[in-house]
Amino acid sequence: MSGLETVRHALRLSALSLVIAWAALPAAAADRSTAIRLPDTSRFPESVTSLADGTLFFSSIADGGVLRIEGGGAAATPFLKPGEYGTRSTFGLLADERRGTLWVASNDATAIGAPGPTTTEGGWVKAFDLATGALRLSVRLPGGKALANDFALDGDGALYVTDTLAPRILRLKPGATAFEVLVEDDTLKNGLDGIAFGIDGNLYVNTFLGGEMFRIGMTNGVAGRVTRLETTRPLKFPDGLRPFRDGFVMVEGSGALSRVTVSGDGAKVQPIGQFAGATGVTVVGNRIWVAEGQLSLLAKTLKDSREAPSFHLRTMDVE
Repeated sequence: MSGLETVRHALRLSALSLVIAWAALPAAAADRSTAIRLPDTSRFPESVTSLADGTLFFSSIADGGVLRIEGGGAAATPFLKPGEYGTRSTFGLLADERRGTLWVASNDATAIGAPGPTTTEGGWVKAFDLATGALRLSVRLPGGKALANDFALDGDGALYVTDTLAPRILRLKPGATAFEVLVEDDTLKNGLDGIAFGIDGNLYVNTFLGGEMFRIGMTNGVAGRVTRLETTRPLKFPDGLRPFRDGFVMVEGSGALSRVTVSGDGAKVQPIGQFAGATGVTVVGNRIWVAEGQLSLLAKTLKDSREAPSFHLRTMDVE
């Protein structure tokens, strides 16, 4: 099965997985969370990122573009208009507040039922000025089929990108205009997605289709061994991954929001919330925001012109 066919197959299966997972995981978080309803012009959010003052940015697989919600507010305003600067379906977002940059992943997602607002081919990463929205940099992922999914930054400002259609992690160093391949390993072939640095300085990733989590050893900017971690429970379509205290927070297509702590070659995965088809996560202090992407409904909604469900960003405080 090709990479694109595998993604389609996973999305068809995810609807059943959502039902099973919803019954199996606690839903108590709904009582402790608050929500912002997203505009109907920004359906199927994929990623959410934040600034220190609580300002949020979120992307849209179906409609493209990036919307912004000022800290403490609820009204969404355009940061990047759909199709602007040749963007298409928008995936991963990451705000680099120190350098005043918003990183945006743009892809041709036709294969999963989302043609997007333009006909731009391939996977792209674009950098925008946080203050003005001006385009600073636009770099295409190398090779043939590629899908830029999620981002991590190191202390020097180098950007790390997961390629969902290839078992590789790419790096864009400050000042560079082309990606380098940090690591390419067949053990990462099951749909690379979330990515984040741990407090140990190593890089951690998950695979959406494989339900796996990996550590990539990092020494002075050089990638080393790729280690598959044993998780304390099965992961169901793991997606967004962000540093949180001594570990991470992670969302899954099943809806689970979990705290993840790594010890040796094992990862403790502790569910702390349940949401509707979670795709993205960001942290503002003790507050965690989750984007409910509901990707299991994407293909049928867009193909049959069905009325889309409502979409929300939801938040909960974690002690």
